[in-house]
Amino acid sequence: MPAALPWRCLNDYFLSTILGVIEGLTEFLPVSSTAHLRIAEAILGVDLSDGYWKMFSIVIQLGAILCLPIYFWSRIMSFLATYPGGKKGDKTAITHPLALTLIAFAVTSATSLPLIKVIGKNLESLVVMGSALIIGGVAMWVVDSIYGARKGGTFEAAAAEEVERMTIPQAIWIGLCQTLAPVFPGTSRSMATIAAGQISGLSRTAALEFSFLLSIPTMAAATGYDLLKALKGPDRVHIDGHGWVLLAIGFLISFVVAYAVVAWFMQWVRNRGFTPFAIYRILAGAAVLVWALR
Repeated sequence: MPAALPWRCLNDYFLSTILGVIEGLTEFLPVSSTAHLRIAEAILGVDLSDGYWKMFSIVIQLGAILCLPIYFWSRIMSFLATYPGGKKGDKTAITHPLALTLIAFAVTSATSLPLIKVIGKNLESLVVMGSALIIGGVAMWVVDSIYGARKGGTFEAAAAEEVERMTIPQAIWIGLCQTLAPVFPGTSRSMATIAAGQISGLSRTAALEFSFLLSIPTMAAATGYDLLKALKGPDRVHIDGHGWVLLAIGFLISFVVAYAVVAWFMQWVRNRGFTPFAIYRILAGAAVLVWALR
């Protein structure tokens, strides 16, 4: 049973709806869903130490993740059908896009595991989140200004072919940069991978597409691990009927909103780039730091 809310104007159903919308809106935008969800929970009076609401955050994240294999179903099926030679027969078992995605995932996993204690500690720090939002916003602005306009026109529309031409060093580099997201909440996994992709030579659209594809194994593994701990660990959460209903509401809303955001974001980036999101990050980070330090 979730802990009672201190804000009497909100009930649990409305809260699960709000949090589901926030998760769906921010999971795949380069603005950090972790920071937005934590800040929203603090503002709404959710007890961040309560086991149920911790698990709730994990479940609605899974809802957002589920939209990706559905949205990119044809691309994933194409990867599986052309493995290992690729569409043109010029790939190997380790240079195929499917293998490069798994290589980047393996690099992130290997570099994140030794930092688990640091990751858990920073999740509770609004100062870290605010600082990461600002620093990441500045980095994204600079990277997109330098690298974002170098490839455009018809080449931007060929993001799928560009991902097919990726190399092992690019995959390793993007996997390493993705480690910043869990270590410094507020960095944003998508921001780190998109910026890393642009620096490595990918266009905006290709960097975004690879970021989405990489997030499928990365986020599924991370949230699956967290959910297993919540359900099977020594502090496992016991859920009643009311609790399951709240989880279902948050999960479904997160899925629907995230699917719409992914479809919209792919179109937006082809024409406009990432600068508006960088500006938003800087302003949001400054607001969080002012609130936290006061």
